[in-house]
Amino acid sequence: MKISVIGAGAMGGAFAEGLLKSQLFKSEDITVADPTPAKLEHYAKEGASITTENMIAAKADIVSVVVKPGIVESILKEIKDSLDYGHQMLIIIAAGISSGQINSWLDKKGTLPPYFMVIPNIAIAEKASMTFIVPQGASDEQTKTITSLFDELGGSMITKENLLAAGTTLASCGIAYALRYIRASAEGGVELGFKASDATRIVAQTVEGAVKLLQAKNGHPEALIDQVTTPGGVTIQGLNEMEHAGFTSAVIRGLKAGI
Repeated sequence: MKISVIGAGAMGGAFAEGLLKSQLFKSEDITVADPTPAKLEHYAKEGASITTENMIAAKADIVSVVVKPGIVESILKEIKDSLDYGHQMLIIIAAGISSGQINSWLDKKGTLPPYFMVIPNIAIAEKASMTFIVPQGASDEQTKTITSLFDELGGSMITKENLLAAGTTLASCGIAYALRYIRASAEGGVELGFKASDATRIVAQTVEGAVKLLQAKNGHPEALIDQVTTPGGVTIQGLNEMEHAGFTSAVIRGLKAGI
């Protein structure tokens, strides 16, 4: 099976990186397309096929359009006559585009291809994305194929179209929010006496540990918090100081602002 990625920007490039690191495709079965040749050099060195022609990329078994929302329409209209709606699957990664718009751009005399509206985050480059998938006109087998693909690149969730915006702010914007917490904690570590590089490494490892504990226990974060908050201890004092400053409220407000 062959897959193509049309668009080698921040998200398209991250997707291509994740595919190259996965075990799902041979590197030569991955095609990366972009009109800027310089953006493609890295992927060629990694063994991927490259092209500046979207029509060539549109011949893959799975065609992924990963471009800015404003040019999704032009890309889909450009490649749709080359697509075999009966044998190919289409992935569209672009925030703020509706299925109604996609249907109007892909319609061939009342026929549409099976496609998937997908929102990953840039951690997909390290096979660590949280990806939301909305199947459109796809069979169970096709949906299983696409879900397995994104599970290999982190974790995935089948969801409804009306939750994609919420998924974007929670998991895609959420990467920035998590990194801002790490930065703030690292700066605090410098105040406590660590070098900046050491503080960043400490906090990053601590966050990774918290995530692995949460995933292993498959429970509520508060249950794990209780395990490290002894009565009168420094942990509960620190948590309460953060809450006095509006920590939880600020996080929720930030998430809601992104919708």
